[in-house]
Amino acid sequence: MKTLLLSLLRRSTMAFATQVLRCDPSSISFSASDVPDITCQETLQALQRASQNLHDLQTVAFPTETVYGLGALALNPIAASRIFSTKGRPPDNPLIVHVSSLAMLHSLLPQNYVVPRICNILIKHFWPGPLTLLFPSNPSVIPPVITANQPTVAVRMPSHPVARALISITGAPIAAPSANSSGKPSPTRAEHVLRDLGRKVSLILDGGPCEVGLESTVVDALRDDGNIRVLRPGGVTVEDLERVVRQEMADHASVPKVLVHRRDFQDAEVEQAPTTPGMKYRHYSPTVPVILLRTSSSPPSGEKPLRFASFLDTLKSRTPDGQHVLKAGLLAPSDSPLFTGITAFDGIEWHPFPLGPLHDPAVSAQRLFDGLLTLDNAGVDIILIEELKEEREGLAVMNRVKKAAGEVVRIDLGQLLNPTR
Repeated sequence: MKTLLLSLLRRSTMAFATQVLRCDPSSISFSASDVPDITCQETLQALQRASQNLHDLQTVAFPTETVYGLGALALNPIAASRIFSTKGRPPDNPLIVHVSSLAMLHSLLPQNYVVPRICNILIKHFWPGPLTLLFPSNPSVIPPVITANQPTVAVRMPSHPVARALISITGAPIAAPSANSSGKPSPTRAEHVLRDLGRKVSLILDGGPCEVGLESTVVDALRDDGNIRVLRPGGVTVEDLERVVRQEMADHASVPKVLVHRRDFQDAEVEQAPTTPGMKYRHYSPTVPVILLRTSSSPPSGEKPLRFASFLDTLKSRTPDGQHVLKAGLLAPSDSPLFTGITAFDGIEWHPFPLGPLHDPAVSAQRLFDGLLTLDNAGVDIILIEELKEEREGLAVMNRVKKAAGEVVRIDLGQLLNPTR
């Protein structure tokens, strides 16, 4: 069996003549029975073709509200293994299983398992949507390649009409990490997938840009203490989770806490043998170096920020051999003083990409990966990203930025705010 699997995996790396088929999300709606109603014939045919490819054990890229996913049949170990070979994904990095209905969720769980009250509350408020929940895995149903041999399985129900309709039409759960080479920024547009994976994927469903732009929030609500552990911040904010828990469990003797990994708790065991994606390996890195600029958070005791002019001098020294001017990409809030300040300094060719206003981190979340990929494709030599406050969607943004950045520099923006200083 192992020899057969390896043979099939080698064949799975062959080049496909990738098709890109347009889907109209507005033509899809769902009834109370979780069955999609699709009024656009072109969209229906595209979904049917994608479903057939999945049943032929091929991988298919499709849009979700978070990022584009690289899908395969979750309950078929050969199909699921092709996700790993297509992405170059480490085998100990588990996959999220996507379902289109609660009935499909329950088909994955151990027989007679009772879903905890807190999980039902989160499902009620955030499904369909960008929230992934851990459940006990049923090893007689879910292949170990999905869970990386862990006792739990990560499951979510996407709210994007194309994603949910594809799962429903396929009639089976779909495993789907982000549709990119392992370690690279996640795609939020069909062209991002095509540019990265090229002919490695059989079909791409183009449903337009993703609304959220960052992967789902992953929650472990199975602990004995009753608290909710956020293993990966994402499209559902910590503040949203806290609000719902307070609202729904006011009658509880002790209202569960919402704890964020690496902010409120550490779990070395889970980091080494992760139960969910995004916990162990470096992610979201373009082909050029990324520097995180700390401009607003309080510095550690004794650390002195660099003057902006001094920092730019160090940047200029990184100009590639034979190139007279450094090409630097800048990702920062649109109302950051960096955007107006950089024009006062010569010797660098700037490629700015605004992330939206400081007061609306949801826009920054939506634009982050698009910005990284756009600047990388523009041929910059280096990308600078200004920090956001780690609250609301900013927490998820900074989770990705810190994984993408190979260097962190603390900058004093006083010179930009007060040029005479």
